[in-house]
Amino acid sequence: MNLTERIAADLVAAMKERAERRLSVLRMLKAEFQRAQADKGRGAELTDDEAQALVRRLVKQRREAAEQFRAAGAGERAEEELAEAAILEAYLPAQLGDAELDALIAEAAKEAGAASVRDMGRLMRVLMPRVAGRADGKRVKERAEAFLG
Repeated sequence: MNLTERIAADLVAAMKERAERRLSVLRMLKAEFQRAQADKGRGAELTDDEAQALVRRLVKQRREAAEQFRAAGAGERAEEELAEAAILEAYLPAQLGDAELDALIAEAAKEAGAASVRDMGRLMRVLMPRVAGRADGKRVKERAEAFLG
């Protein structure tokens, strides 16, 4: 079962369970999938990688919105955004742990010949394709800077 089929099945389950927040988030996600499919062209299907990229983008939007709401003093609205992000994150692959990420950074640094922070660009070019979808870019950058620094 691919990701779009899983979302559709979970949407039906959320309707039966009357889980309002989950239902709302899944409806929004399904609409985003449909919009992306329409942008691809008639009869085109989203691949799992494209669907996951779309979910990652939506999670990032929710987190950024939560930060802005919290900065504006709207803590309740920030918590709602974070709850939506948590629902969406369930459809993403498991994130790399710190130890796994550090091992990938060390391996990529050796391969790229990166020894200092000035070599960050070379390191990231080798590293990002390996961690794509399994670690947030900001977190990867911070860990890589700590490794090189």
